Amino acid sequence: SQWLVKHGFTITLSNTEYNHRQVMNILEEKNYVLDQIHLISIPDGLETWEDRSELGKLTESLMRVMPRKREELIKDSNARETHENITYVIADGNVEQGIKVAEKLNIQSAAFWPAAAAVLALNCI
Repeated sequence: SQWLVKHGFTITLSNTEYNHRQVMNILEEKNYVLDQIHLISIPDGLETWEDRSELGKLTESLMRVMPRKREELIKDSNARETHENITYVIADGNVEQGIKVAEKLNIQSAAFWPAAAAVLALNCI
């Protein structure tokens, strides 16, 4: 996303509320400033006290809640006059719902596989 920002793009990065809190805590500790990268959260459907290490339960909840919430987020964002429209979606290829929501809203999209970047990094060590 930093490369895209350097080339004039504004990035809106969505994450689950749980992961968003973790990221924000780290960024605050390091006094990190994000000018062109907007971090937003989407509910994962679990209560705050529920265990996110139960992958079956988490996955079921994500598949049930996230598509609707992601669609609402994009529609709300694009309806605001003070915010740049979301015109392209880049989504984790392992989570097809991001691409499906983009298609439903007639927004161009691309999938990436984060594990591929990690494998490449490991091969370069």
